[in-house]
Amino acid sequence: MLLNPGLYSPAPSSFSGGNSDTPLTFLQPPGPRCRSTGQPPSWRSLLCVSSAGASSVVVGHPLDTVKTRLQAGKGYGSTLHCILSIYRKETVAGFFKGMSFPLASITVYNSVVFGFFSNAQRFISTYRYGDGRHPCSLLDLTAASMLTGMVSVGLGAPVDLVKIRLQMQTQTVLAENLSFAGNVASGSDIPLRSVSVSNQQLYRGPIHCVSSILQTQGVQGLYRGAGAMVLRDVPGYALYFIPYSVFCRLLTPESSAGPHPCSIWLAGGLAGSISWVTATPADVVKSRMQADAQLHRKYRGLLHCILHCYRSEGAQVFFRGATVNAIRGFPMSSTMFLTYELSLQFFRSF
Repeated sequence: MLLNPGLYSPAPSSFSGGNSDTPLTFLQPPGPRCRSTGQPPSWRSLLCVSSAGASSVVVGHPLDTVKTRLQAGKGYGSTLHCILSIYRKETVAGFFKGMSFPLASITVYNSVVFGFFSNAQRFISTYRYGDGRHPCSLLDLTAASMLTGMVSVGLGAPVDLVKIRLQMQTQTVLAENLSFAGNVASGSDIPLRSVSVSNQQLYRGPIHCVSSILQTQGVQGLYRGAGAMVLRDVPGYALYFIPYSVFCRLLTPESSAGPHPCSIWLAGGLAGSISWVTATPADVVKSRMQADAQLHRKYRGLLHCILHCYRSEGAQVFFRGATVNAIRGFPMSSTMFLTYELSLQFFRSF
């Protein structure tokens, strides 16, 4: 869930609170505008999207690795223990495992997903009010956000799966996850309690990971955990866009023509933390299903994963990594907004 709503939104509208039909501002960071269309020039916008997305990935990936290990790994007593274990066994490089694929795809992801969000708002406004630039109500914004969440899964699920598979490669595969047996003369099976795969990595990199999955499982293999991702991103996008809009409104003086870059930074960070914390239960299920490799499948499907986790570890398992998500969500989103704003100011000087 790589969120950056300020990039493709329609013109700002008004917000005054109230019921679901009250117009809600979706504030957009100020930037250069073409005289003819009033929109940012395409090449400048693309560069801003690229730099903002890349910065958010780099800033957020170390804690994303910690979060993934906590949710889908074994043997970590706490967040601090997980961080120290990664550092001691894998050095600083361990925190950046699996980052290359999200980094390479972030421009396409942001362009498609948030372009869809902008068009969805315009379509809803045209359908309901006959004017694509009519202010969106809270209900309109919620609908556009949730539709965007659905679209994001189509692009984001394969990227997340590859990322998680690479992040989890140094984990010890327990006997319950990997079924090996040794045959002795009597014909009985001797189960191996655990098998260390730290020096026998299954994937050499993201391209090899994708090709291996396609060869063994087909295209559907890249979408393992997509159902859990829908449960995470559909409400998650709504719980990001709406708080962001509200915070921008509260932090912008009435006399100001638009929000200050610091207001955008703070609003984006707070909204990111809220969205990621509330998404943690579905994120746990998604991480476990995507880390569940082909060697021996532990989970038969989404519902089986939820029930198995609950029965074996209790309800608290669905909140693993919530603290990391809260901490990670703020710098990821705020860095993205700040980088986007600084990029726009840079291009404005030309």
